[in-house]
Amino acid sequence: MRLTKIVTSFIRDGRRLLILKRSGQVKSMRGLWAGISGVIEENEEPLRRAKVEIFEEVGIAEKDVTLVRAAQEIMVSLPQHKDHEWEIFPFLFEAKDPVIRLNWENSEFRWIDADELEGYETVPGLQRVLLSLL
Repeated sequence: MRLTKIVTSFIRDGRRLLILKRSGQVKSMRGLWAGISGVIEENEEPLRRAKVEIFEEVGIAEKDVTLVRAAQEIMVSLPQHKDHEWEIFPFLFEAKDPVIRLNWENSEFRWIDADELEGYETVPGLQRVLLSLL
């Protein structure tokens, strides 16, 4: 069984949460809504990777985010990938009035209330990841 470790972070500004639409240039899950995500490199600390991904994907520096909560890892598997599992490390950060600058990995962003997420076509398990943080 192949295992990929992923960080998925949400940025909160007051009550609103940031979600991103994955661009057509990424390898997987194109066009689906997600948090700020990235693959954990070898022995890398998940929190470190989360902060790197936040800067790379939305341009918010580490000094401008505050960790609110880290949740227990969540395992996600997909029927079409029987020999692969994803271990998701969830994080919730706070940022006050952040300016969002998307890189090539995402084509859109939205600020939503948590209960609006179910109305979006998301990457697998995103609702579970968010609920684990609230």
